[in-house]
Amino acid sequence: MRDAEEADELDQLVRQYVTPGRRYLKLGGSLLRMSGPERAEFARSLGEDAGKISDAGLGVLLGGSWRERKTAAWLIAVAGRTEFRERLGELLLASEGPYAGRAYCVALAGFGTAADAGLLVAYLDRYLGRPDLPYDQPAALGALLLLDARLRSDRAARFLTPDGLWERWLDGMPGTDLGSPAHQRDFIEQLCDFAAESGRGIST
Repeated sequence: MRDAEEADELDQLVRQYVTPGRRYLKLGGSLLRMSGPERAEFARSLGEDAGKISDAGLGVLLGGSWRERKTAAWLIAVAGRTEFRERLGELLLASEGPYAGRAYCVALAGFGTAADAGLLVAYLDRYLGRPDLPYDQPAALGALLLLDARLRSDRAARFLTPDGLWERWLDGMPGTDLGSPAHQRDFIEQLCDFAAESGRGIST
């Protein structure tokens, strides 16, 4: 009976927060291509839901598939719910599924502390040595560079030395154009700005 109740709860949360307007597909680069009115309405709706969903509901979504996890991470980012920092770091490091990792990076970058930078460093230490696993390394590096700029730190520097981990990781994927590290930083910054814009109306 408990399993059925949990499935019903997840289904209700998905219908309320994940699938309306195919939200889960728009959370990412698509946001940056929206027109002004569309962007404003999407940000308003996202902020409203980020303020409304409970911590328990977010926990349930984080236990779901990539659609639920991606949406939950964005709602967490918009509402600035730093109590989920460690959980997002664990999910990023585990990399159990596709498509959600960038959302974890956006949330961590938006939280903006040295603790968040440490979680990104742990991910890069593990996965930049694995060119056979092209997961969310660009997003994590971009998020770390953004945090470095905001915190006046240089945690990303050791990954970017000549023949360093980033360069060697790229060498393992010939023909793949991921843009420069600066491009990755700017992209994550734009997504963080959208999250901040969406969260401005949330009561604290």
